[in-house]
This record gives sequence, C-alpha cells and structure tokens, in this order.
Amino acid sequence: MGEKMRLDKLLSNMGLGSRKEMNDALRYGWVKVNGVVMKYGKEKVDVETDEILYEGKPVKYQKYATLIMNKPQGVISATDDHRHQTVVDLLEEPWCNMNLFPVGRLDIDTEGLLILTNDGAFSHNLLSPKKHVPKTYYAKIDKPVDEKDIEIFASGATLEDDYLCKPAELKVIDVNESGISEIELVIYEGKFHQVKRMFESVDKNVIYLKRVKMGGLDLDPELMLGEYRELTEAEMDLLKMK
Repeated sequence: MGEKMRLDKLLSNMGLGSRKEMNDALRYGWVKVNGVVMKYGKEKVDVETDEILYEGKPVKYQKYATLIMNKPQGVISATDDHRHQTVVDLLEEPWCNMNLFPVGRLDIDTEGLLILTNDGAFSHNLLSPKKHVPKTYYAKIDKPVDEKDIEIFASGATLEDDYLCKPAELKVIDVNESGISEIELVIYEGKFHQVKRMFESVDKNVIYLKRVKMGGLDLDPELMLGEYRELTEAEMDLLKMK
C-alpha cells in the first residue's frame, strides 16, 4: 500500500486544473480509477498502485519536482508577496499547483540561476552551512578590481557588521576604459546581500549581478530570463555533490 490522497487533490496537483475544475470533471464522468468511473473528489486513491485515467489518458503522480529558473530582475525569491511579482508567479501548469518554493534567494535586482522545489529535505541539504555548496556569480563593478581585492576576498572579507566571510575566489575578467570591472566570484555561504556587501567592504559597488552556477550545476544558456525547466536526474546529482 502506498500513499493515499484525495482524488481531486491529486488531479489538481498534476496540473490538470483547479480543485473545483477537477470536481466538475469527476461529475462529468471524465475520471476512471482502476477502470471504474469516479464521481467524487473526496475519494482516496493509492498514488503508487491505482491506475488513474483522465479523459482516457493515464495520470502519473509525481510527489516532488525541482526546477531550474533563469530569474529576471524585478521578481522576488518568495512564494507570495503583496507588492512584487514572485518567482512562483512565473510558473504555469502543472508546476504552479505543486507548492514549489525557491531554494534560498536572489535579490530583486539579481538575475540568474535559481532552484525551485517542493522537496524540503533536498532544499535543506542544499542550503546547509555544513555543505559549503559553492555559488558562482558574474558581476559588473563600478571601479577597477585589483590584486589587493583578490587577496582580501581569498583571506575572507570583513563586512560592515564585523562578520568575517569565508575565503572566496575572485577573478577579474576585464576592466574597461571607464574603470568598470567584469568579475567572477565564487562564495561558499549565503549571507544577506553578501556579494554586494563584500564589494562595499573594499569601497566598490556592484552594478550588475547574475548567479551562473550553484554546486556543479551551470545556468542553462538556453533558458531566457523568466524561463525554467525541470532538472534531470544527472543535474540533481550535481547539486547533491559537495
């Protein structure tokens, strides 16, 4: 015997429609369980063993889902907000019905790789300070970044509240004629506004920030801003690696 769930909830969670729409579908006789037409959403089904058909097509229950998103600016890493659009608002069916939430956060003006899941254990492990999962950022800085900055970050930058950051890997990609630097930074923790505060500690400001890698997982270059897709098993394994 597997997990039991209300039939209308299962159908809705799999992106077939709202709970009300699924109860209407049941009344119309569009749903069969083990060959029997089911009329009531309150009926419990075994998500592992029962054969469920919706309009003659099999419905396979998926308990957990994990997505990779290329988060755009202006959207916050939350499940609900009264003032701003959230990353969850960007999701369409079936994902919008699966209670997904962002793993960690990217600031409202930061772009790039964001993981969304409904697997609490997976999220906890990915965010655990004990794991030291590396996060790689591409950024533009308003002043020239030099060797001294690289050394400070490598030994651990001290933030304005006297917090000593873990050693980070800073690489200068380019400094243009205006003195604006393009850099890549790898950090091993996730303090609030950490990248911005690290550069502020050396009297510089981040003017553009994008997360491009988390653990062994790179941001998919095929994903445009605001787009997302489900992670493959191989990609999930990359995130689980230390």
